[in-house]
Amino acid sequence: MSSTLAVHTEPSSGEVTPDVVPDIRAGLMAILERQRTAFIRQGPPSLDERRRNLTKLMKAVHDRRGDIIHAISDDFGHRSHHETSLFELVSVTSGLQYLHKNVARWMRPERRRVAIQFAPAKARIEYQPLGVVGIISPWNYPVALTLMPLGTALAAGNRVMIKPSEVTPATTQLIRSMLAEVFDQEQVAVISGDARLGAAFAGLPFDHVLFTGSTSVGRAVLRAASDNLVPATLELGGKSPAIIDRGAPLATAARRVAYGKLANAGQTCIAPDYVLVPQENVQDFVQAYRDAVSHLYPRITTNPDYTSIVSDRQHARLLSLLADAREKGAQLVEIGEEADGPLRTHPRTLSPVVVLNTTEDMRLMTEEIFGPILPIVPYREINDAVAYVNARPRPLALYFFGPRGPARDLVLQHTTSGGVSINETNLHYAQDDLPFGGVGPGGMGAYHGPEGFKTLSHAKGVFEQAGLNLTDIIRPPFGRLIERLVEFMLR
Repeated sequence: MSSTLAVHTEPSSGEVTPDVVPDIRAGLMAILERQRTAFIRQGPPSLDERRRNLTKLMKAVHDRRGDIIHAISDDFGHRSHHETSLFELVSVTSGLQYLHKNVARWMRPERRRVAIQFAPAKARIEYQPLGVVGIISPWNYPVALTLMPLGTALAAGNRVMIKPSEVTPATTQLIRSMLAEVFDQEQVAVISGDARLGAAFAGLPFDHVLFTGSTSVGRAVLRAASDNLVPATLELGGKSPAIIDRGAPLATAARRVAYGKLANAGQTCIAPDYVLVPQENVQDFVQAYRDAVSHLYPRITTNPDYTSIVSDRQHARLLSLLADAREKGAQLVEIGEEADGPLRTHPRTLSPVVVLNTTEDMRLMTEEIFGPILPIVPYREINDAVAYVNARPRPLALYFFGPRGPARDLVLQHTTSGGVSINETNLHYAQDDLPFGGVGPGGMGAYHGPEGFKTLSHAKGVFEQAGLNLTDIIRPPFGRLIERLVEFMLR
């Protein structure tokens, strides 16, 4: 198989220089042109070819599962092996199996209605591959959020160029070698490099680009894609709320919030960012959350199932959020025993923190947290909780805990978010048949499910004329008969 491209640029100024960018872009364009030429030459892949590609990808993940676990843990400093198995390996395998099972049905032409005046003609939609898709994947779930977009693109019949995150170099190297073993570079190419290469990658004239990451970088990707009128799917993030209704069992709600918040140490785009709790239940919820964390992660700072923060930069950012909140009057409640650095699973292991007495000028109330820090926001009535959510940018996810009834209906009908889990957190993402995507600052477009196939396909409308039809009658020279027919059709 062809080797993949690795480009590393380190100008001393830290800026993109004119002599660096053209060289990077030229190398990327060469790969893009080879893939596009091969796509035109060979045409859309058959159903069997698409299924074979998905099977090869599944087998590659299965065969390298041990390497994947260790590479991700190396990149994070410490990543729970069980979390990687569940959230990366099982997630990808399940998703690829779903694609393999359903792609035949999605590929079939869809019959569409023909208006009576055009009968007995026929109309249909044929889904055809776009061509070459660019994927820019993040560091927090570096395998799942690379390979699921890749699998979707292959199911839709495309060729793919991938730019993984430079924050997880060991995993990126593994992905490069793993995919090079099973796909030619004309089919799948992995490009590794720093943010400057990423900027050049985002500006390529793909047929579609799919980005997963922060809102700020998503804006830059969209600007770069717009120069070539490249359609983009952006899976971003934001501040996803969890609303606890007065009728919700606090112990259950706290346990499920804790699991969703602390998986991957909170480094999950759909993790609950803050919790809205009835004001009279705040202390009870905090205690229930503490109990839940102690049960899920006993001896948390040395627990091998508790993941460390991915980098010194991210660790320092989270500490600065806590310092800012403390300086502005917040009460910080650290959960888990204190331990000095050497006693922790890793120096970047950050104990869970509950934040009370929050104010709107605190950074952790305006920035996406992306760590094990949980602000608690009290509310009086459910209308106040809904108003609080609606006064802020639309979140990628929303969680509601409570029984069926007016409160749940109010939240579902009067808030807008990318997705929702009721009486649970995060698990709407794991439903392969549901679309996954954001709205507004949470992103645009969706993949997963049939929506993913359609996102990375072109829906081509086809009209097939019948042997006898009205156009043989409605044509010049027009006369009185046509005028009467037009009047009839307008009625």
